[in-house]
Amino acid sequence: MKAGLVLFAIAAARAAGPQPVPVVAELFTSEGCSSCPPADRLLAELDRSQPVAGARVIVLSEHVDYWNQLGWRDPFSEPQFSRRQEQYARVLGGDVYTPELVVDGRDPVLGNDAAAVGKAILRAAARAKAPVRIAGARREGAEAAIEIAIPPLTKGRGEVWVAIADESARSSVSRGENAGRTLVHVAVVRSLTKAGKVDKSEGMERTLRMAVGQAPARAIVFVADSGGTIFGADEAAVR
Repeated sequence: MKAGLVLFAIAAARAAGPQPVPVVAELFTSEGCSSCPPADRLLAELDRSQPVAGARVIVLSEHVDYWNQLGWRDPFSEPQFSRRQEQYARVLGGDVYTPELVVDGRDPVLGNDAAAVGKAILRAAARAKAPVRIAGARREGAEAAIEIAIPPLTKGRGEVWVAIADESARSSVSRGENAGRTLVHVAVVRSLTKAGKVDKSEGMERTLRMAVGQAPARAIVFVADSGGTIFGADEAAVR
């Protein structure tokens, strides 16, 4: 078989096969932490190359603020992300530290351990997920209009969360453990908002309007139970 036909056959087989399962990877990181840049690079590689078979990895970079008093104030940090990580620690057990990566709100791993991260994503991809779809995401002035379509759940209930993240960000760090380094990040969360609830009797079909900056951005929508376990997600570029 000629090379072109082989490539066509492979592409057709992939297209006909099951769609990759969305898996949310939240990295809790800080520019004040010298162990975090390798985790930031790993997150960017997951986003770029999607290396885990069967998974569509949806990445979130959430910069915590508890490093800020140690020499460098991370310009992307927010107390909300520190509180979110603390909530995970209470529910899942374990310590609060950076870099920590939490997969689908249920599996915490060291964020710069590529092998452990890959295994956690593979486990998450094997679980059934609720359908969550972003039908459109567009800029309207200083807002992003995000069209969400989530059917009623087959069981239980969930909270709908919407994140707006800058596609990328860069900092020249002048103090602290990373002094003198230029750090690059991907999917830097600038806002994370609970948009409502879904259950067996009611889904969600609506257009949400969220503040968005001038930088290229993406919208991430996920559904989680009251303990934080994520069981459905989607993402889209904000055009």
